[in-house]
Amino acid sequence: MNYNWNWSVLFQEPYLGWLFSGLQWTLLVAIAAWVIAFVLGSAIGILRTVPNRLVRTLAAAYVELFRNIPLLVQLFIWYFVVPELLPEELGLWVKRDMPNPEYVTAVVALGAYTAARVAEQVRSGIQTIRKDLVNAGLAIGLTPLQTYLYIRLPISYRIIVPPLTSEFLTIFKNSSLALTIGVLELTAQARQIENYTFQGFEAFTAATVLYLVITLLVVLLMRLIDQKTRIPGSVGAN
Repeated sequence: MNYNWNWSVLFQEPYLGWLFSGLQWTLLVAIAAWVIAFVLGSAIGILRTVPNRLVRTLAAAYVELFRNIPLLVQLFIWYFVVPELLPEELGLWVKRDMPNPEYVTAVVALGAYTAARVAEQVRSGIQTIRKDLVNAGLAIGLTPLQTYLYIRLPISYRIIVPPLTSEFLTIFKNSSLALTIGVLELTAQARQIENYTFQGFEAFTAATVLYLVITLLVVLLMRLIDQKTRIPGSVGAN
């Protein structure tokens, strides 16, 4: 049986609008989640390197908890379970009155999950810095906090740009799971077009192309950042 390709359906309304709407929601979910992941993950990663053992243990517990539970399960917990654990009035507001609860839930869940992965990148970056650099900073009168601000973090962030690129790409791909709690992102819109037109190959091919465009732009952006921030003499430096 031959498949009847019909690419023109993608350029008809409302299907073209659905694709761009899905692209918009994918970008909104992924970028907002990345802000949470980067900020929270940086904080957790730093806490994993401090001298205080209790703080390190709590930070490690966060990483192990969020990194080892499947993201889909976490999405369901945030969406269906967490509102039931809140005080009654707050829980009702989250379930009924909070604007875009599906979007907020997806952003929080994806951000918290990715933060655990970013934390490990930040921790590894900090721990690759030679101790003599830190000791030199302490010798000239810097406090431990100042060694983080002026030595450890500026160097470590420049080292971990490539692995952070992978995490940034992954967050766009993981955003497709938001469809399971009702966010009409790109994958969800492609499924909706398939249901309405029975042109599944065309719909998902278009979604695939849009995902590729996003990831290529992210790679180009992060490569530019890497080139501008790369430490002279490091591996891969020109």
